[in-house]
Amino acid sequence: MSKFVEIEHGSAVYAAELELRNRLLRIPLGLDIQMEDLNIEREFRHFGILAGNELVACLMAVPAGTGCMQLRQIAVEEGLQGKGIGRRLMIESEAVLEGEGTVRLILNSRDTAVGFYEKLGYEAIGEGFVEVGIAHQRMEKRV
Repeated sequence: MSKFVEIEHGSAVYAAELELRNRLLRIPLGLDIQMEDLNIEREFRHFGILAGNELVACLMAVPAGTGCMQLRQIAVEEGLQGKGIGRRLMIESEAVLEGEGTVRLILNSRDTAVGFYEKLGYEAIGEGFVEVGIAHQRMEKRV
């Protein structure tokens, strides 16, 4: 059974979040999250999905102006992708943020994930771009 959680910065689950993000999103690009200044992340919201005691999905919500949050560093364990975990993470995170007054969500989607976000109601805005060597598309959703 899986459980949606808000992750407290500095907690053991936050350490698991860093490991998951590093392994899935940073190391494949030749980067290491441990080499970055993570103090700013205290100001961000962190959400995740736990399967038992194991963190299997996570994202960060970063303030991006009045009523707007940017979703970043969205990751789901590779073996669990396509099983609805990422969808649940997005829907439950959006509900929390909307309940606190967020009216617009933005994110930078890898081109390979655009269809996933479109199914959740996100729309592409502007031209595609390359970030960290990967083609991306800016997307937004009004909630």
